[in-house]
Amino acid sequence: MMLYIVRHGETRLNELGCLQGWVDEPLNENGRSLAKITGEAFKTVYFDKTITSPLARAKETATLMVQASEEHLGYQVPVYTDDRLKEINWGSWDTLGCLESNFEIPSKHYDTFFVDPFHFEGSPDGESIPEVCERTGEFLHELINNPEEADKTILVSTHGCAMRALLRELYEDPNDFWQGHVPYNCAINIVKVENGKARLLKKDGIYYDPALCFDHYKVVEKK
Repeated sequence: MMLYIVRHGETRLNELGCLQGWVDEPLNENGRSLAKITGEAFKTVYFDKTITSPLARAKETATLMVQASEEHLGYQVPVYTDDRLKEINWGSWDTLGCLESNFEIPSKHYDTFFVDPFHFEGSPDGESIPEVCERTGEFLHELINNPEEADKTILVSTHGCAMRALLRELYEDPNDFWQGHVPYNCAINIVKVENGKARLLKKDGIYYDPALCFDHYKVVEKK
């Protein structure tokens, strides 16, 4: 089994520096462009299927990415959704500004999300990092141990925090949750699965101009 795990393209809320969890925000024009460019890099890959978060930004990224393969190889890639691939649930904090310039989050401890994520409590009506790890980990273990998928090549479309949670067990240091930063939009992680064992072959690959990479989310400096 080969898994190509992608974070969705850019959205308006990404660009504005706002929290974006279960809110169903579509891609912006730049996000669509990044997804198409990334798809071109994989146009010779025969994807047997796409499994995507049901949120619009992830579904649209998956659809745009496989267009190049579909046109080049002459077939249509079936698309399936799985709720376990959704982004962290921000609850009532969804869409609030989280940068130094627009900070709106009603918490003095938001920076814990980045500096000590496993002890981040999240919004009162949302999720914690361990909870996201549990559901994404369940998805990954179920997929890689499914004998019917053993010879498949699958595109998995998800979100920044959800991607880190999904891949956590495959990182050299699983306790380094963010691996330096939130994955860039349309970053690709390539995973090879043999006999139920998954191995990360490529981490956070970017297939567009690196000058277009932007970390929209980071620790807010306290003054």
